[in-house]
Amino acid sequence: MDGTVLVADDDRTIRTVLTQALTRAGCKVHATSSLTTLMRWVNEGKGDVVITDVMMPDGNGLEMLPKISEDRPGLPVIVISAQNTIMTAIQAAEADAYDYLPKPFDLPDLMKRTGKALSEKRRVQPSAAVEERERPEDLSLVGRTQVMQSLYRVVARVMNTDLPVLISGESGTGKSLIAKEIHDFSDRRTLPFLTVTAADLADLEGPAKVLARAKGGTILFDEISDLTDEVQARVVRMIDNPGEYAPRFMATSQQNLMDGVEKGTVRQDLFYRLNGASLHIPSLRERVDDIPLLVDHFLARAERDGAPLRVFSEDAREMFRAYSWPGNVRQLENAVKRLVLTSRGEEISRSEAELIIGSQPEAVPLVGGAESEKLSGSVERHLRRYFDLHGNMLPPPGLYGRILREIELPLIEIALDATGGNQAKCADLLGINRNTLRKKITDLDIHVTRRRKLM
Repeated sequence: MDGTVLVADDDRTIRTVLTQALTRAGCKVHATSSLTTLMRWVNEGKGDVVITDVMMPDGNGLEMLPKISEDRPGLPVIVISAQNTIMTAIQAAEADAYDYLPKPFDLPDLMKRTGKALSEKRRVQPSAAVEERERPEDLSLVGRTQVMQSLYRVVARVMNTDLPVLISGESGTGKSLIAKEIHDFSDRRTLPFLTVTAADLADLEGPAKVLARAKGGTILFDEISDLTDEVQARVVRMIDNPGEYAPRFMATSQQNLMDGVEKGTVRQDLFYRLNGASLHIPSLRERVDDIPLLVDHFLARAERDGAPLRVFSEDAREMFRAYSWPGNVRQLENAVKRLVLTSRGEEISRSEAELIIGSQPEAVPLVGGAESEKLSGSVERHLRRYFDLHGNMLPPPGLYGRILREIELPLIEIALDATGGNQAKCADLLGINRNTLRKKITDLDIHVTRRRKLM
């Protein structure tokens, strides 16, 4: 890499590590813990790329982006932040940040993005102040885990495009919430947002009526895979002929639509028209570490709405973290609301949490509470539920391969993560040949990154 990088972060360790890494890569580095100093360097014409934290002792790094753009049009700014919410990613995108990474970040990944910023000649655009817009102060899409951070970045990138968006995920994960937030922070935010169901498209005039109501806003097809073939055909024609004021199209689905295409329950032409950008909303089982954060979020929101102050005891918090939450975020939120109303004191006890969880469906612990249970017992319980869901019918053919893949994929991903992406160590840990591991990584489409985590 060749160029000068300006680094602004109030964490001395991060400044030191970035300075050393960038210097070894061939860059000149100016590092500071002050936004005032950073802005002075920018005004003096120093730097080819800026790497800045958000929360600094003397200000907010995101609020400086419009000024940087005004003073130095085209200067790439990479934002790093421990304020890991979707709002941070959206604000960074709106302020024309070159890139955004949450903390903790992978140092090699940040170096790669910095190198790309240095090598690209960014197109200079006329400066404009970031438009003030009404923002909802309370967003339920909360999470600091890696899967949520990846989702935030994709949402920020597709927000102001016209690409159709396909949003998948289990019931209660927040698919409709994601769609609404993409609309609310897009250029179409002043136009209607319509959620369309099969009933709205039941008659031949349905599509025309929906387009007339949308007026160029956003149309969300709720659970697109539940539509009949006839209605799916109407949606295809509707997308192909949107009229004078073409809306943006989005769709949600609990199932993998590609599987639906293969089974013949989803039209192939519909899938390709909606699959401009794909977002998968992870279940709570995929982001267990976000559960305590969500609990605090819902408690704070209840207090703002006039409910009494409540806090979880450590035992109650751990019990909530260990539960499987088959209804995902929606189920968790309702459970917290019930505890806020029924708790006898300010601190919610373990016994009160047990009472609420005991009344929930499929109370299968994720961690804790079943330490003595073997993996085979957990798998058996999962498979019995899977067969029960099909009633008197058998599941689709190919069950053996699908189940093995479900177990093999997370096993290899977690082993790779534990070994820092070192495939030789991972193969040794798993007890398989390295060539076998490479083949499985390719077959399962696993992304491997050699990294060192930086807090």
